Amino acid sequence: MYYKFSGITQKLTGSSPATAYTPQGLRPSVPTESPSMIFATPTKVVSETGAMAEYMGSNKVPDFQRIFQTSDGIPVHMKRGVPDKLLYRTTMALTVGGVLYCLVALYMAAQPKNK
Repeated sequence: MYYKFSGITQKLTGSSPATAYTPQGLRPSVPTESPSMIFATPTKVVSETGAMAEYMGSNKVPDFQRIFQTSDGIPVHMKRGVPDKLLYRTTMALTVGGVLYCLVALYMAAQPKNK
């Protein structure tokens, strides 16, 4: 015997196999049309124009390779100048501050309460 959940009585009731396998009247269906593309699509076919699609930017990898592979004694994480120095110093300040905060919290947790 097959059962399905009745929305009216809020109990299981006997049913046919077809209704038991498609609960609450849901029927499997095939979409009639394909969904639209989510990502950007080029307006022209690449083979027609002979160039890259319009939405793609320039390739920056060779520029970064040239910057990072020069042997000038500067560490890799500092090679791009002021933005890298700012990020490095901010990270170090937050790290030192976090360590100090943890030490203060441990000190306070180690002290007995006076009542």
